[in-house]
Amino acid sequence: MNKALKITYLLCLAFFSFTSVNAQELEIKKDSSTIDVTYFKENIKERYTGNDFNYSINDTGGVNLIQSVLKKFFGWLQDIFGIDIDVNYKFLEYIVYALLGVGALFLLIRFLMQTPISNVFKNESRTIDSIYFTEDTLTETNFDKLTKKAIKKGDYRLATRYLYLKSLQQLSKKEIIKWNFDKTNSEYLTEIKNKNTKDLFKRASYIYDYVWYGEFSINEDNFNQNQALFNQLNNATNG
Repeated sequence: MNKALKITYLLCLAFFSFTSVNAQELEIKKDSSTIDVTYFKENIKERYTGNDFNYSINDTGGVNLIQSVLKKFFGWLQDIFGIDIDVNYKFLEYIVYALLGVGALFLLIRFLMQTPISNVFKNESRTIDSIYFTEDTLTETNFDKLTKKAIKKGDYRLATRYLYLKSLQQLSKKEIIKWNFDKTNSEYLTEIKNKNTKDLFKRASYIYDYVWYGEFSINEDNFNQNQALFNQLNNATNG
């Protein structure tokens, strides 16, 4: 056996002898510590069925305001009545959006009914039969003559406009309103104090808006009925 092999043998023998002695010296200690046992509380299932543990609520990307309000509302109902309400908040959110959409559509339709669509997309020219209406021309214009001329041509829509302008002329002469071509019918209504005159002007304005801005053609019978209302307004103004 050469010298290197002998040295290797002696080192291995010394290592195993050392580990064997250390293993014998190790003593297994018994664990005598006290173990606290924790038991689940009763009704644990019911404790985790509230809205706080309802993961159908969409809270990704930040707080959803509508779902948050719905959650608080139904949480309040549960606290008041002591019942567990199973709510699909996502579905209710869609219902809220649908109701908001219907409400917005209703308001839009109501607006368009009060303001004819042609008036929304275009401005009315204030030049009619080469007459540019200013405060002076409104006061001096003979609208009865213009109305008869339009009736003779069968243009009852234009004749209705002249009836309306004559009513403004009479109201302005009596200083019931202060005429200005930029004013709206609503602004004129606020200036009229007499209830009967105000009601007649409101009806006359509706007819005028319907016929002129709505661009609806009317026949002679319709015009005669409308003219009777404008005559009532003028009589109330001058009376």
